[in-house]
Amino acid sequence: MTKLTLVSRRYCHLCTEMAAALETLAADFDVAIEIVDVDADAALEALYDELVPVLLHDGHELCHYFLDASKVRDYLSEIR
Repeated sequence: MTKLTLVSRRYCHLCTEMAAALETLAADFDVAIEIVDVDADAALEALYDELVPVLLHDGHELCHYFLDASKVRDYLSEIR
């Protein structure tokens, strides 16, 4: 199963919005979403602190701040 990683933080409204928007996309493509707290990992914080939320697949950044649904859908279609 394909897994997307959402780099997020608890007090971030954009993170909450992206997580909610990902639910439909994840169901449509049968992908798992792993949510990782950027503040719990110094290396992730150094990379993504001001960019969260960040959506990744195998370390490849798909989008940040807002879900680019069409880009992510195209990407998931390509890797299937």
